[in-house]
Amino acid sequence: MAKVTLKNIVKRFGDVIAVNNVSLDIEDKEFTVLLGPSGCGKTTTLRCIAGLETPDEGEIYIGDTLVNDLPPKDRDVAMVFQSYALYPHMKVYDNLAFPLKMRKFPKAEIDERVKRTAELLRIPHLLDRRPKQLSGGEAQRTALGRAIVREPRVFLMDEPLSNLDAKLRLYMRAELKRLQNELGITTIYVTHDQAEAMTMADKIAIMNLGLLQQVSSPSEIYTSPSNVFVAGFIGSPPMNFIDCTCVEKNGDLFLDAGTFAYQISRDFVGVMKEKVGSEVILGFRPEDVSIEKKRAKKNLIEAEVYVSEPLGSEILVSLKIGDALVKVTTEPYSVLEIGEKVWLELSEKRIHIFDKKTQKTII
Repeated sequence: MAKVTLKNIVKRFGDVIAVNNVSLDIEDKEFTVLLGPSGCGKTTTLRCIAGLETPDEGEIYIGDTLVNDLPPKDRDVAMVFQSYALYPHMKVYDNLAFPLKMRKFPKAEIDERVKRTAELLRIPHLLDRRPKQLSGGEAQRTALGRAIVREPRVFLMDEPLSNLDAKLRLYMRAELKRLQNELGITTIYVTHDQAEAMTMADKIAIMNLGLLQQVSSPSEIYTSPSNVFVAGFIGSPPMNFIDCTCVEKNGDLFLDAGTFAYQISRDFVGVMKEKVGSEVILGFRPEDVSIEKKRAKKNLIEAEVYVSEPLGSEILVSLKIGDALVKVTTEPYSVLEIGEKVWLELSEKRIHIFDKKTQKTII
């Protein structure tokens, strides 16, 4: 297997910088997800690793080998595309065998590898079928098998689950993770789906506008986002944001939003002291808020119920705080009327505060 290292990769298409000075280490046997919205540069980065695009600047290493000038066939990587790209005139067996035939493997070894891969993917009963006879999930497994059968040093996967229905996607997420653990092959996986990233990755690299925003474990990215973009991109429903000014009153610090003044916990006063007078953004996740019907405590935020959406296991409540609309999740048996006045209690240890000018995390 192999470690993959990107050093200051830049890729331009005319005046557009698709990948902007990206440096990233993907460790041996690690499952790393490149995550971000459409057009953020994640697929271009993957294609540069595969050799399908040539970076304008920077270096790409697979293991200890600089591969910038190596053609795709010599990089010992296997790529799974969004479209599966199966050969329609070939049976599943021949689709799996094709990359081995191209490398002139002995017939007996080809047969052994194809059958072993089919067993691993639970598709031995499909080997005599053609792609048009396969369901979406079966076609996806066949495309995976064509990559696995080569036993490459690195798997590259470009949104391989996006064409599947929601139920099958959930199932294949778990299967892909199981396979990667079983095979121990370094995997770089591209997606815009944060649920895929959070459930499958050992490490997530979040990109936006060609730039790396944060590289960390799923839990670290969720609990300690590096900036407003990451905080808003990860989480469903997404984090709530309210513009505030940091002010000091009688020795205490508050986040003044105009419609409310939220007192900052004494644990954070040392960090926030230098931000007095600055514009900041208060962020809090929907699950880190409780809704109170009476103002029985201090430091509550007044809100008005805008709409309530029952989701079975919970209720997603939209509330108006002045002109801002925020979302809060609550228990499925909560009874809240549209227009009702309520008070929000934030989990003070889990609030996030961002510098409005730089968009970077303060707390």
